Amino acid sequence: MCRLFGLSSAPTRTHATFWLLDAPDSLRRQSHRDPDGTGLGYFAGDGTPHVDKAPIAAYRDRAFAEEARQVQSATFLAHVRFASTGRLDIRNTHPFRQDGRLFAHNGVIEGLDRLDDHLGDERSLVQGDTDSERFFALITKETRAHDGDVTAGVEHAARWVARNLPVYALNLILVTSDQLWALRYPETHELYVLQRPAGGQHGSCHLDHSGSHGRMRVHSAHLAGHPAVVVASERMDDNPHWYAMAPGELLHVGADLRTDRRVILPEPPAHQLTLDDLRPDAAASQQAA
Repeated sequence: MCRLFGLSSAPTRTHATFWLLDAPDSLRRQSHRDPDGTGLGYFAGDGTPHVDKAPIAAYRDRAFAEEARQVQSATFLAHVRFASTGRLDIRNTHPFRQDGRLFAHNGVIEGLDRLDDHLGDERSLVQGDTDSERFFALITKETRAHDGDVTAGVEHAARWVARNLPVYALNLILVTSDQLWALRYPETHELYVLQRPAGGQHGSCHLDHSGSHGRMRVHSAHLAGHPAVVVASERMDDNPHWYAMAPGELLHVGADLRTDRRVILPEPPAHQLTLDDLRPDAAASQQAA
């Protein structure tokens, strides 16, 4: 299953260190298949988005993913991919970038010919083969149609997909240089949120989060003194204040870390897919590690 991680410390720019694959030992490498790509997105001080990513096709790409990368940003987005649609290629590796925003997705959307037709001119935003990048292009199209309102863009795009296309999951994280959005839909995969005060649970600790099976690790000494909001595919430490987003819930974290949560999709998809409906490679990509 793809792993999503988003963090906002806005308006504070935070130093953080990421290992997208936390140097798993040989036994772990033998017992868990390798992922199909890793990526990290963040923003420069002038708001320019940056993406570092690689498909895991060779030793040099694994080494890239295991190296500690120290970056500074007010928002971060990381993704470990298990491919469901699209070749193992840099163009198909998350996060994706459009209109100065970064996006990553966990799930499966089918009916891509119909989605391509609906995208119209915005189909030109799609550089790769994935359902995820097409979904992002639809969000961008709707955001443009709503005068740059990203919340409206996510809501209208997700509702269109839920009504019109076969869906297994639409879990997503989208970030700008100072804001973050996350959607869980439907109940297929979980998505967790932690509103972390400065110093964490005990008031004096740095952030040190680690995902299951060594898939992702994030460290920030800077967050011993600053609050943050974290969104992840799983609880990444023992803090008791992680909460699971409700199915259909859209979270918005503003430029001042204020959060807004509401259910925008109370009904299941009109064409809900199950694992049995998916191609074998897509079904394998959606199962928990």
